[in-house]
Amino acid sequence: MPSITVSDASVTSVDTDVLVLPLLRGADGAPSVVPGEDAVTAAVAALSPSAGRGETHRLPAGDLTSAGSLLLVGLGAEELADVSDQDVRLAYGAAARSLAGVGSAAIALPGATAEQLAAAVEGAALGAYAFIAHKSEAAGAKPALGAISVLGDLAPAAVERAEILADAVAAVRDLVNTPPNLLYPAAFAERAQELAADLPLTVTVLDEEQLVAGGYGGIVGVGQGSARPPRLVKVEYAPAGAASSVALVGKGITFDTGGISLKPPAGMEEMTSDMAGAATVLGATLAAARLGLPVAVTTYLALAENMPGGGAQRPGDVVTMRNGRTVEVLNTDAEGRMVMADALVDAAAGEPDLVMDVATLTGAAVVALGQRTAAVMGTESARDEVLAASAATGEPFWPLPFPEELRPALDGLVADLRNMGAGRWGGALTAGVFLQEFVGDVPWAHLDIAGPAYADSPFGYMGKGATGMSMRTVLSVLEQRAGRA
Repeated sequence: MPSITVSDASVTSVDTDVLVLPLLRGADGAPSVVPGEDAVTAAVAALSPSAGRGETHRLPAGDLTSAGSLLLVGLGAEELADVSDQDVRLAYGAAARSLAGVGSAAIALPGATAEQLAAAVEGAALGAYAFIAHKSEAAGAKPALGAISVLGDLAPAAVERAEILADAVAAVRDLVNTPPNLLYPAAFAERAQELAADLPLTVTVLDEEQLVAGGYGGIVGVGQGSARPPRLVKVEYAPAGAASSVALVGKGITFDTGGISLKPPAGMEEMTSDMAGAATVLGATLAAARLGLPVAVTTYLALAENMPGGGAQRPGDVVTMRNGRTVEVLNTDAEGRMVMADALVDAAAGEPDLVMDVATLTGAAVVALGQRTAAVMGTESARDEVLAASAATGEPFWPLPFPEELRPALDGLVADLRNMGAGRWGGALTAGVFLQEFVGDVPWAHLDIAGPAYADSPFGYMGKGATGMSMRTVLSVLEQRAGRA
């Protein structure tokens, strides 16, 4: 991630490669305006630059500034007061994303509120990301923007928070973008240990033998077709005087072929992202520890590779879950709920104040809500917490119900439950209803991020591939419980 500093230099005197300035629409069809910078406005008027949100225009600096060049970014409004914090994040994220290969940039937002300036820094830090670890020099890949200086009065705490957020989101993106031959369950567990090493976190890893002995039938069953066995990783953050306790559970299918119920080949390469839920809750835990939040967090990463090997579970198999319930496996591609259910049993057993799980769980959620909006289900109070956090971060979530009529379809023929409902309708809801069977009475929120976790095209501060979407929302819930909203 880029380094972030605060500068007292002016727009005209700043020494940087690129100066980023906002662009507002002119009133009544007039040319676009750079607020507070009449000279820049006059200089670019003849170019008629569009002020659509996130649209960027790279220009020579001329005599306007000491910076090497100018980058104007549209905010999509006529008045700065009409621009939301999320619009600012998206715009300045798009600006930073467009500056790949640039060493340094200064960002300014003349006339902004403290919240808007903090959002600009956060967006720029989130947008300054590139995953080029596996590209050779011949590919000409450009590294992310290297350094950001902020022109304005921004509190050190806001800078630190932006750095921590961007670093945690980058960790999530790196994990999701890592190819599945390099990030398998054991490798993910090792990476979690490495990321937690310098933080007040305790990491425990259960291997395949311990999972069998512990009765984690869902995780073991999903992973038994792979030459790379499953893992369950527990990450604990236990600050003194914690005001609340939260358990997080993440789906960590490091690659999902569908198993014996094999997926179609088209698009299967994107199933490298099926561990985005586990990456998300790990990132939120790392950020909570770095921020020193007075909230106890216990995080479970349910890790397996779903492969159609000779030892793979079959449709029709019956497995015994961590809590002793038995489940008929009707479809081996409904594997996420199986690994999540085992981990949810452990999460709920600790009787936390809140359980949140995050998963790229169902294609049905994408059908219902599209590729940028995630679903949230669960108990009403927990669901409302997530929605409040979503509003604060600008990450879009939409609440979905648990209709009572879906539950009978999960009754098994020869076992307690089946891992699929009857028919194709309400698939995202049925998956949530299945998970509900393993949570008990604790407040619980289920976040299905199947759509927005991985992107086919860039948008705002998110590039193609892993987005890190939902990490900031999960962290915001923890911050709310810490009294730091």
